[in-house]
Amino acid sequence: MKKKIMSLVLAAALTVSVVLTGCGSKETSANADAGELNLFIWTEYVPDSVFDKFTEETGIKVNVTTFSSNEDMLAKVKSEAPGAYDIIQPSDYMVSQLIAQDMLAELDKDALTNLSNIGEEYLDPVYDPGNVYSVPYQGGVAAIAVNTDKVDVEITSYDDLFDPALANSIVLLDDFRAIIGMTARSMGYSMNETDPAKLAEIKEKLLTLKSNVKLYDSDSPKSALISGDCSVGMIWNAEIALSMAENSNIEVVFPKEGPYVFMDNWCITKESPNYDNAMKFINFMMDPEVVQMVLAEFPYLNPNKTAVEAMGEEYSGNPAKNPPAEVIASGEYVENLDVDTLAVYDEMWTELKK
Repeated sequence: MKKKIMSLVLAAALTVSVVLTGCGSKETSANADAGELNLFIWTEYVPDSVFDKFTEETGIKVNVTTFSSNEDMLAKVKSEAPGAYDIIQPSDYMVSQLIAQDMLAELDKDALTNLSNIGEEYLDPVYDPGNVYSVPYQGGVAAIAVNTDKVDVEITSYDDLFDPALANSIVLLDDFRAIIGMTARSMGYSMNETDPAKLAEIKEKLLTLKSNVKLYDSDSPKSALISGDCSVGMIWNAEIALSMAENSNIEVVFPKEGPYVFMDNWCITKESPNYDNAMKFINFMMDPEVVQMVLAEFPYLNPNKTAVEAMGEEYSGNPAKNPPAEVIASGEYVENLDVDTLAVYDEMWTELKK
C-alpha cells in the first residue's frame, strides 16, 4: 500500500509498455495521436487491464516502470533527466518530502471531475493540506499473516514475531521504516521515534529478529506464504488477503499494539511533459468502475466510497481486504525524520540485514 537518507542499491526497474492501438475501435483510431504517459508506480498495484482500458478510451500510450520502496522511487526520479516520469505514486510521508523538495506539480482540480467519489475522511491529509499536489489511491496496514497449520505459538502482536519459536520462518517487508517501526511499536514507542536512548533500545531488540527472518520481500511477499516457504509474514494487508484466497490455513492478525498505516497517492512531477494526459489518467483512476477493476486484483483499503459500496460485502466484510476503521485508528503513519535520526535508522537496518 516506504524512507531514508542512505546509500541505496537500486533494483533494476521493471518497465512495461502498455499499448492498445487497434481492435478496430473508432475512438482509439480517432485518438491515435493522443500522446503518451510515463508512470513510475509500486510493483503489483495497478492491473494491466486498467492501462489497456485507459489507452482504449483515450488513445494515450502508457509506459509503466515499477519500484519497491519510496526511497528507490525518490532516488530514481532524481537521477533521471527532468520529465522522465509524468506520474509517480508516493506514500503519505513521501508526498510531503516531495513537496518540500519542489518536485511536484499542482493539480488542476477542475479536471478532477471524479474527486467527489473520494470519501471526505481521506481528503485534506496532513501531508498535503487541500490535496494541492496529491490524490489518494489505495492504502492499508502492515498486518501479520499466520499459517495456522504450521505455527503452534499464539500470535497477536508485533512483539510475538520476536519469539525464538519462529526461527527462520518469517517473511518481512523489505522496508526499513516498516520493520524498525514495528519493533518500536512492539516496545510501546512511536514508529517515528527520535530519542537516542530509545533508539538504542529499539536497535537491541531489532537485531534479535534476525534469526527469525527467512526472507525480505516488498514486491510479492504472498508468494512465500502460498508456497509454504514461510509460515508467518509481516506484510501488506492485500497480500495477506490474496494469500488467504490460495490457502485457507492462512489468517490475518492485526497487531494489538496498533499497525503501521499507509496511504499511497497519485502525484504529477513538476517537470512532467504530459501534464494534461496525467490529469486525465488520475481522474480516470477515480472512476468507480475502474476502481472495482483494481480491487478485484489488488484488494487494499480504498478511499473511493462509490466503488467500495458497489463492491459489496465480499470486499467490505473481508478485514484483510478492508481493514476495520478501529484498526486504522489504532495505528500510526510514518513521518519524515531529520537527517541524523535517519542515519541511525539506516545503520540499524544495515546491521540487521548483513
